[in-house]
Amino acid sequence: MGVVIETIVWEPKPHLYIFLFCICFLSLFLTPYFSKNSSRKTGFLELGTVSTSIPASFLRFQRSFLLVYSLASVMEGLGSVFGEFEYAYYGLSKEQMVVSLCIGSAASLLVGTSLGILSDVIGQKKVCLLFCILHLLIGIWKAVFTHPSFWMTSICLSLASSIFSFGFESWMVVEHDKVGHRKDLLSDTFWLMAFYESVSLIGSQVLTNWLIDSNAEKRIIFPSTAVVFLAMMSIIYIVKLWKESPPLAAIEGYKVSSVCILGDKRVWLLVWSQACLQFSVMVFWILWAPIIMADGRKVNLGMIYPCLLGARMLGSTTVPWFFTGPSPVRTEDCLLFAFITTGFVLSAVAYDYQEIGFLVTLFCLFHVCIGLIVPSLARLRTMYVPNHFRGGMISLSAASANAAVLFVLVQVRAFLSRGTLGERGHRGDKCSPTCAAERLLQEHWECNNDGFCCFWFVHCSWLHASAEAVGEAISP
Repeated sequence: MGVVIETIVWEPKPHLYIFLFCICFLSLFLTPYFSKNSSRKTGFLELGTVSTSIPASFLRFQRSFLLVYSLASVMEGLGSVFGEFEYAYYGLSKEQMVVSLCIGSAASLLVGTSLGILSDVIGQKKVCLLFCILHLLIGIWKAVFTHPSFWMTSICLSLASSIFSFGFESWMVVEHDKVGHRKDLLSDTFWLMAFYESVSLIGSQVLTNWLIDSNAEKRIIFPSTAVVFLAMMSIIYIVKLWKESPPLAAIEGYKVSSVCILGDKRVWLLVWSQACLQFSVMVFWILWAPIIMADGRKVNLGMIYPCLLGARMLGSTTVPWFFTGPSPVRTEDCLLFAFITTGFVLSAVAYDYQEIGFLVTLFCLFHVCIGLIVPSLARLRTMYVPNHFRGGMISLSAASANAAVLFVLVQVRAFLSRGTLGERGHRGDKCSPTCAAERLLQEHWECNNDGFCCFWFVHCSWLHASAEAVGEAISP
């Protein structure tokens, strides 16, 4: 009897996209009508407002900033979506890819941390302009040279990603206070930032797919050209329409105030929670593809990517339901629930020939929680962290996450070089978080797996620890 091997390429059903779109739309549209804390009925364009009179100056400020932030998100998305295709096009081996990732993580750890402190001292606008300049230089570099240096590309893009994680949020908060807008309006901008970022990342994927067709030799430089155009447009817009803000603190005063701020236990809990979140997200984007494809099945990953970002959009739209007006739901309580849920979701065991739809459902639930956690942490930073220390605090959190990711990647490179990954234990045995990450990374490139591994140990251990930290913060 012959054996029939299934060669069907798995991809999400079309109704999943429709479901996510409809749920996001309903969440946005119905918020002002069904929220217990909404003091008025608003239109769709005024969602998330908390007062009967919103200054027109604030709406102009918010829309201008969201435009700049969306352009920056598209540039970030073009680099992440196009990067793997570019590596494969230029023939980089899996070990070279790991080395490139290691270099990027090291640059973020060593230099990116100081950029957060630098932004607090010299001004956030200059650092945001540096973000655009880095993307502009890399875009020109790729468009001019046939074989660009991937080490230099990885360093610049990693530094740009570090700036993106803290620069625009810090800049927005400083400008918000400088203009004199109310503090309660910041929550709207925080969840809209998360929402627009997800939309922009989906748009960057669409743009990349449109710029690259089957004839890659002719269109390999087109995404780089798009990055150059977006970077130039962002630089012009920031320079022309945004006035420079004076630095909030001198270096001497920054050192003194940082000692006092770091003495607050709540600030350290925020740092730890942000580090857990960033580490989990970074490791997730490394591991989600090998988990689905480890047993050799054909999966259209490009069709799953919008579902994950759509789920994150849905999570961000739930923020005004909880925090609009004098909400009875505390931000800390909401964060505790979200972290615990995410930890349990990522504690699921992956095994061969598991239902892909089940894994995608878990991944989407993870991103729903991420969409809720990101604006909530930004809200807590506004409550407990002074503006002149905001960038340094976020970069301090990122330093811990980058150090953990760098450690994992260095171990992966060592095992790839020696080819002795299997000597650490059989796939059916229990494994440590580092071993789990190493194995899944190896299996991603080799596409050969015949067992299972509790890969989410590396996530849920950090997330549960963060949940405990948040719980400690809200305990009497």
